[in-house]
Amino acid sequence: MSAGLFALLDDVAMLARLAAASVDDIGAAAGRATAKAAGVVIDDTAVTPQYVHGIAAERELPIIKRIAIGSLRNKLVFILPAALLLSQFLPWLLTPILMLGATYLCYEGAEKVWGRITGHDAHAAPVAMVGPDAERQMTSGAIRTDFILSAEIMVIALDEVADQSFFPRLIILVVVAFVITAVVYGVVAGIVKMDDIGLSLAQRSSTFVQKVGRGLVKGMPKLLSALAVIGTVAMLWVGGHILLVGTDELGWHWPYSMVHHAEDAVHHVAAVGGVLGWLVNTAASAVIGLIVGAIVVAVMHVLPFGRKESGHA
Repeated sequence: MSAGLFALLDDVAMLARLAAASVDDIGAAAGRATAKAAGVVIDDTAVTPQYVHGIAAERELPIIKRIAIGSLRNKLVFILPAALLLSQFLPWLLTPILMLGATYLCYEGAEKVWGRITGHDAHAAPVAMVGPDAERQMTSGAIRTDFILSAEIMVIALDEVADQSFFPRLIILVVVAFVITAVVYGVVAGIVKMDDIGLSLAQRSSTFVQKVGRGLVKGMPKLLSALAVIGTVAMLWVGGHILLVGTDELGWHWPYSMVHHAEDAVHHVAAVGGVLGWLVNTAASAVIGLIVGAIVVAVMHVLPFGRKESGHA
């Protein structure tokens, strides 16, 4: 009887170890998927504060909360089921869809670059509006914009865990949805309240605290500008890399092989070979993203609706 009890306990321990390993695997896969989508996350973080520009301070956090809830609903209710069904029954479509999303990222990044060059930024902060109707309109617009970015985030994450079975894949994507939404809108809330925190600190009696407060107030515009630049570079890099890998998977191996050979050429540099290889890949991906994006921007400005939009710039 004791032998049977020990055997049972041994089986339970083995199952516990397997469960723990599965949890570790899911956590690691969720971490990889989240990191892979980092470029889009940065852009999402950079874009969202613009929607509360000019809004009364007491309304900023409630509006961000509503946008965050809408973002999570986008990911869990609309995007996740469609992505899972697609990966389960039409997995061969994932790469083309991912590449279409990457092309959109490249277009967005190149359009921002073009806007900076010409001085007509299509993504400039909207004119401040007041009133409940204006808030609802602004929140709806932010959630619609988030839908595009969230779809790209979830498809990138799905592509990273496509080799998992259905339920681990489901759990990983749910974790990614919650983590990314919490990180993006937590950071956004901190950014938009930075000036209020700075003003509060600037009124304290301590000279050091006052300096910190004034630094926060002065630093917010610079932080937003830096986020905009980082977000643009990240979109071009991520979009270009997805296109680079996607063309290789679809059978056009030449572009990826060229970049791979360039990586190999610097990998042998002592101590910094790995970093140099990553920089070469990143730079090549960003250049590809910029070229593809520039082509799409040119086409969009030639088309009738493209010319119409540009006329309003």
